[in-house]
Amino acid sequence: MTDSAIPQSELTGSYTIDPAHTRIGFSARHAMITKVRGSFNEFEGKAHVDGDDPSRSRANVTIKAASIDTRNEQRDGHLRTNDFLDAPAYPDLTFVSTAVEPLGNDKYRLTGDLTIKDVTRRLSIDFDYLGAARDPFGNLRVGFEGSVPIHRKDFGITWNAPLETGGVLVSDKITIELEVSAIKDTEDEAASA
Repeated sequence: MTDSAIPQSELTGSYTIDPAHTRIGFSARHAMITKVRGSFNEFEGKAHVDGDDPSRSRANVTIKAASIDTRNEQRDGHLRTNDFLDAPAYPDLTFVSTAVEPLGNDKYRLTGDLTIKDVTRRLSIDFDYLGAARDPFGNLRVGFEGSVPIHRKDFGITWNAPLETGGVLVSDKITIELEVSAIKDTEDEAASA
């Protein structure tokens, strides 16, 4: 990982995802013609970034299923039921990385295990590294953006409703959309100072 303003050696360390400046979102096709977008409002995550050898980096994220938000209370209530996420029985969605592969030009492939409703599937997410900067409070931040399609039936989420015109109400394919800002932990900052 390279950045003209921040020396590579300063990037190495542990980071905490900043929920105030991070979006964990998704989009799904609705009624075969439009997209519904949503996000999760409660999550936490940690990462270890190795600036010299990105393949040694890793990350993990825990998302609260009940925090799903599509800006429609009735739909969100349905998404929290057993038809979809079953938030009371499975309160957390988790992702634990298993590998990071540099792809060149500030692009990285993060592979790991995504668990939804006690079903774990391996997936790979391609990320763009957006750079590193010091915020006005002196924190070292790194930014990444990425997305990956998944199929909800792979996680046992199969509820749907047929349409009179053919097709179904909700697409099986869901695109996960990630915009991540992470702050280097202060202990690592002190060590690299």
